[in-house]
Amino acid sequence: MKIISTNIAKPVTFIWNGKEESTGIYKKPTTKPIYLTENDVKGDEVTDRVHHGGEFKACYMFSEEQYPYWKKLYPNLDWTYGMFGENLTVSDFDETKVLLGDVYKVGEALVRISQYREPCYKLGHKFGTQHVIKQFIEHGFGGTYLSILEEGYVNIDDEFKLVERPENSLSVAQLFQLIHAKQKDKTLLKIASNSLALPQKKRDKLKSFL
Repeated sequence: MKIISTNIAKPVTFIWNGKEESTGIYKKPTTKPIYLTENDVKGDEVTDRVHHGGEFKACYMFSEEQYPYWKKLYPNLDWTYGMFGENLTVSDFDETKVLLGDVYKVGEALVRISQYREPCYKLGHKFGTQHVIKQFIEHGFGGTYLSILEEGYVNIDDEFKLVERPENSLSVAQLFQLIHAKQKDKTLLKIASNSLALPQKKRDKLKSFL
C-alpha cells in the first residue's frame, strides 16, 4: 500500500434541518506532508469530536481503487482525492486482505488498523443525496480509521510496511460488512468483540449481538 494523496479540510458550514452545521468532510489534497497525532491530523478540521478524532479515529484512509466505482455513479461531481473525507488516499489497499489490528510503519508514524466507517448525513450532503449512504453501505468497502501508536509526518509515496499482525482477526471489509449486516456472523462477532483495536464501547455493542 502507498499514499497517493494527503488530504485536509477547512470548516464548511451548511444548513441541515433548519440549523447551521459545520463539517470537515470537504477535504482537499495538500502538497505538504501531514502530521498524524494520537488524536487527529494536525491542521485538519474536526468539528464533531464526539464521532471523529480520538484514539481510535485519529486518521481516516480510503482506497484509490474504489474511486472509479463512485465516479461512474456520480459523474457530475467535482472529483478530487479526499472526496470521502479521508486524510489518506491509498493505492493497493485491498480491504479483504488488510486486517483489524494490523500495525504498519508509514513515513515517520506507526499506525494500527482500527475502527470502521459509519457514514452519516454529512456524506449525503456532500454528494447531493442521502441515498449515497445506503449505496456506501451496500457497496461494502468503507475504508478504515487508524490509531496512531507513534506520531509523525506522512507524505505522498510513503509505503505501508507491515510490522505486526494479530493471530486471530477479520479483514477491514469483513468488519464493515459485519457492522451493517442484519444477520451477523457469530464467529466474526466474537473475533471483533475481543479486538483491542476497537474501543471498549464498540466491543460491548458487538458482544450484545451474541
